[in-house]
Amino acid sequence: MTNNQWASTEPLLPAARVGPEGGRRDKHPRRRIVDAIFYVVRTGCAWRQLPRDFALWQTVY
Repeated sequence: MTNNQWASTEPLLPAARVGPEGGRRDKHPRRRIVDAIFYVVRTGCAWRQLPRDFALWQTVY
């Protein structure tokens, strides 16, 4: 995903809930998660075959 594409996509994602309402900080950058989802869609690979360059497949799934 290019920087321009990410700039237009990022505002569409819900904000992380950190603070007294619950939740915790993101462990992985959201851009890497979105890139991993696009990788699975583009290649047709199984979630478990996601390359180690991305977050764990359970996180991305």
